[in-house]
Amino acid sequence: QVQVIESGGGAVQAGDSLRLSCVGSGRTFGSYLVGWFRQAPGLEREFVAAITGSGRPYSADSVKGRFTISRDSAKSTVYLQMNTLKPEDTAVYYCAASATAGNFGYTSEKRYTYWGQGTQVTVSS
Repeated sequence: QVQVIESGGGAVQAGDSLRLSCVGSGRTFGSYLVGWFRQAPGLEREFVAAITGSGRPYSADSVKGRFTISRDSAKSTVYLQMNTLKPEDTAVYYCAASATAGNFGYTSEKRYTYWGQGTQVTVSS
């Protein structure tokens, strides 16, 4: 059973930066597709960014140019660097991992099998 654990959330001001980390267990975590999703109060969970096992990154249009996803496979860790944060970025951020291709794209929650508990990010104006 793979476990993923997020960390790095917090309360910041608009314009500040945060870096979230997602640590995965298991020797093959480095080959997994890993995604970041977020859920704001009263809204559905949405895709933020993903990175393949080979390191190819993808991100949602809403965060392009501000958020960067990367991974350090040696540390079994995926990072989400968040710059120029806005109040609308306030949400619980979840890390998720997928070991198989499946029938869903990387932006779909259904693609991912393993989920973390989430870390809160609060951005005040």
